[in-house]
Amino acid sequence: MNKRLTIHLVGNVVRLAGGLMILPLIVSLIHGGSDAKAILIAMVITAVAGSILALIRPRRDVLRAREGFAVVALSWILVSFFGGLPFFFHGCIPSLMDCFFETVSGFTTTGATILTDVEALPKGLLFWRSFTHWAGGMGVLVLSLALIPKMGARSIHLMRAESPGPSTDKLVPRVSNNAKILYEIYVGLSALMVIALLLCGMNLFDALVHMFGAAGTGGFGTYGNSIAHWNSAAVDVVIGVFMALFGVNFSLYYYLIRRNWRAALGNSELRLYWVILLMASVLIAINIMPLFRQGYYAMANNAVIPGDANFFTALRYSFFQVSSVMTTTGYATADFNQWPQFSRVLLVVIMFIGASAGSTGGGMKVIRLQLLVKSMVRDIRQTIHPKSVNTVKLDGHTVSENILSGVQGFFFAYMAVLLISTIIVSLDGFSFETNFTAVVATLSNIGPGLGMVGPTGNFAAFSNLSKLVLSMCMLIGRLEIFPILMLFAPSAYKR
Repeated sequence: MNKRLTIHLVGNVVRLAGGLMILPLIVSLIHGGSDAKAILIAMVITAVAGSILALIRPRRDVLRAREGFAVVALSWILVSFFGGLPFFFHGCIPSLMDCFFETVSGFTTTGATILTDVEALPKGLLFWRSFTHWAGGMGVLVLSLALIPKMGARSIHLMRAESPGPSTDKLVPRVSNNAKILYEIYVGLSALMVIALLLCGMNLFDALVHMFGAAGTGGFGTYGNSIAHWNSAAVDVVIGVFMALFGVNFSLYYYLIRRNWRAALGNSELRLYWVILLMASVLIAINIMPLFRQGYYAMANNAVIPGDANFFTALRYSFFQVSSVMTTTGYATADFNQWPQFSRVLLVVIMFIGASAGSTGGGMKVIRLQLLVKSMVRDIRQTIHPKSVNTVKLDGHTVSENILSGVQGFFFAYMAVLLISTIIVSLDGFSFETNFTAVVATLSNIGPGLGMVGPTGNFAAFSNLSKLVLSMCMLIGRLEIFPILMLFAPSAYKR
């Protein structure tokens, strides 16, 4: 491994993370909060630490896949640690483990929290907490490639190690330009969402914070009862629709801009993504209708949904929650812990599936579900007709055996991490529903689960060991498992 190059690139990323803290510092100074000093100290420490690491110059400018994976994994761990320092120095989160958990949750766009009173945080820290979603949504390394074009040779390995999905398409030949295009689309959609939320009556601060959460598919907000605070159909629809849009592969937006309609609208993953999202919304709406007619209590200031609530009222709540869970955002307009068992199980299934590859969403990704099903069908046909030649095709193209093998390996690794993590977290003695969905919610980067970690709960009661395991689950899920696991492989460090 080219260790000097790895350390140098990690230093550049950490230094960039320190620079990003200027934004919450400005917000803090504008609002006259008590957190400006804490943010400034953390910013200086982060920038100095990154600069020291960046001073280590590589002897060889050779970046292979193993270095790319190492840079991505180490960058995310260090950025999460230094990103938690503002909370620690302010004192609102006195435990370094809790600070690390909260910031890992932010950068990985998970939205799981240990805070019991988020509304007590000063404005600067609230802004930083949610801004980590936006920075981590498209990727800290992708942001670095967009801002620091000379991050190293063959930087496609950095993008591939960080981007979600079985493969990463190059929209243009240069990787830095590719990153800039993705961020231009990201910024454009983000700006549209802020404008829409302002038109719905939100103030600028709340609009920005909730845009960060929806764009990064994270879920941090400014109120304890999440989006239910506004109890507004307009706010629900705007955030629900934009969450779904941010769960789409960003390459397809580029094709739409270039008027390549066939490549964009003919994408089979896109079609399946919307079919699952809309069908689940309708099924859950039908299932929760009787509950609503009994006077179901929503999260919004204990407001009661009218007893004569019609199907469209139920659909408003079900679509928002399905969009939030499938895109792994984690916002809530209702306490779905109280929903019927069918709806809750369907939401857990959607947690596993997740959003599209190349989006800001987490989970296993819709395209992997497609390939696993197609591979299973191919194997069944091969069993029935042993002499036949069967290939797996996606959008008219034959899928290579390497990609299919990678998808199957990812699925096995995902289930292994899920099983082992659930066993370790179970040492805390909470219910199976709480432990299992806590691991699923962190590994799929969703945020809320069921039971104690439902939309009205939090992760504060878990032990430090469980918080460390769940933090690693968030990192493993966001980085698609292998970059983090590679850190524990001794062969990766050999020449």
